[in-house]
Amino acid sequence: MLVNKRTLIGPFSQILSLKGLALNGPLADEQLEVISNAAVITNGKKIERVGLWSELKAYADTQSIAIVRMEEIFEKQGKACPKSLTLTPGLVDAHTHICYAGSRARDYADRLNGVSYEEISARGGGIRDTMRHTRAASEDDLFELNLTRLKQHLARGVTTVEIKSGYGLSVQDELKQLRAIKRLAHAGLSQVVSSCLAAHVVPPEFKVGSAFKHHEYLQVVLNEILPIVKEEKLAQRVDAFVEPSAFPVEIARPYLQNAQAMGFDICVHADQFSQGGARLAAELGAKSADHLEATSTADLQALKAAQVTAVALPGASLGLGIPYTPAREALDLGLSLAIASDWNPGSAPMGHLLMQASVLGAAEKLSAAEVWAGITFRAAHALGLSNTAQISSGFVADMLAFSCDDYREILYHQGMLTPSLVWTQGRLQSL
Repeated sequence: MLVNKRTLIGPFSQILSLKGLALNGPLADEQLEVISNAAVITNGKKIERVGLWSELKAYADTQSIAIVRMEEIFEKQGKACPKSLTLTPGLVDAHTHICYAGSRARDYADRLNGVSYEEISARGGGIRDTMRHTRAASEDDLFELNLTRLKQHLARGVTTVEIKSGYGLSVQDELKQLRAIKRLAHAGLSQVVSSCLAAHVVPPEFKVGSAFKHHEYLQVVLNEILPIVKEEKLAQRVDAFVEPSAFPVEIARPYLQNAQAMGFDICVHADQFSQGGARLAAELGAKSADHLEATSTADLQALKAAQVTAVALPGASLGLGIPYTPAREALDLGLSLAIASDWNPGSAPMGHLLMQASVLGAAEKLSAAEVWAGITFRAAHALGLSNTAQISSGFVADMLAFSCDDYREILYHQGMLTPSLVWTQGRLQSL
């Protein structure tokens, strides 16, 4: 489908627009705008109008607007057109680690046998194991591996994805990861947001005896990695894994402050296993605090006061067998809550955002509106994106068509109902 002209797309049994919803706090399903017998008009990469099919069809006829009917799309694909289709915004995954090589199946098997995440890491497994495989891979290797994962994500409805570095952990290999991610942004599939997570763990070459040289490694990141990241526009965001086993608060604080002084936005892996990271995120005014499985009410209140988005990562809870982020409490306290997959080779290898969000919703008693907000416009806000993840005039035409006549069917099937059609920036993708 061409994207250089105005196009009417429809009809849809329903359009779930997510228009007009608050960025913070609880949401009720009654607040959702659901338009029946509806259509959209796109103009290039943007949505121009949303409304009733009958009205927009009459308007299109008078304006020489191209009309693309659903049955025509499926006929060209050699498929039968579903009886009903529901249109939603494309999903936004605000936290992933999909730029990696290798597998951590052994780690997973060990966790099933009771070995903790920290124990696995201490013996050389975990992040440092993925580091070894990622360092051995070329930039082209990483690009191809990530392109495959990006296509998998797209087929499940994710049209905007944040991707972190953090498995290179050297000047050469962190930049290699970030350059591969930048190439993905120009691949014509999803919108890609890159984050530099060189502060993931301290690499083994900065270990003396049983002690890691945190400060020395972070000075290398600040002096030799981040200036090139800035110069080549490889990322606008800097992340850090704030945990005693990775970077304790007192070490992470000056590093993140220096990154801010260089002009980077910051986000924090916070309170996954212990507390402290969320308070640091609030203190520094981070864009988001991600994980929060071990956080407290006081920590959540601090994040609310600092207007930091809380990002729940149910995939990590499923993969590690740990409690979920207290999403219900965060919303009731008035936070903006995003839900992301944390897709990574160790703790969250599944990477299925819609399934994870559906499960989190059931576990934390979230409304459908709260779940949808968490995987669309609230997640976009955590990434600094303001015109993404709504079916509304002026927004990017990232859209999903599901084979159902009621939007509630989508979360009800807990990820098993995947999109039949996906548009990114007004272009129909081949799944």
